[in-house]
Amino acid sequence: MLHRRAVLALGLLALAPRRAWAAAPDIDVYSDPSCGCCGAWVRHLEANGFRVRTHDLAADALAALKRARGITDALASCHTALVGGYVVEGHVPAADIRRLIAENAPARGLTVPGMPGGSPGMEGAPRERFDVLLIDLRGGTRPYATY
Repeated sequence: MLHRRAVLALGLLALAPRRAWAAAPDIDVYSDPSCGCCGAWVRHLEANGFRVRTHDLAADALAALKRARGITDALASCHTALVGGYVVEGHVPAADIRRLIAENAPARGLTVPGMPGGSPGMEGAPRERFDVLLIDLRGGTRPYATY
């Protein structure tokens, strides 16, 4: 009887979603403390399995972090995150961050420039089409996902 239960338990584990087994990535989010949408994006990340550490920075310190990570004004948004050796700028969907980490892509990171309506953390604004851009090692970009 014990053997049958063990086999059943192993079978159920095999059917469990892989996401439940994957270690939740740690992500550090840097933003201005007065930004409301940054908190909404953090909640999106947490709901998708990320362990989030938030850091409030003054505007000049946040701008310096962006520059140090290769985020130009054209690529910028309201918050910057660091995860798995990558920079994530703006309202990037959690699924795209997970995909980037899983692919171990040779890149600086991802960005959603600006604050497009309907992106994670900006759900209350009218929905806009937006692109997630991959930032390559030289600072160039190419589309990574479109919503």
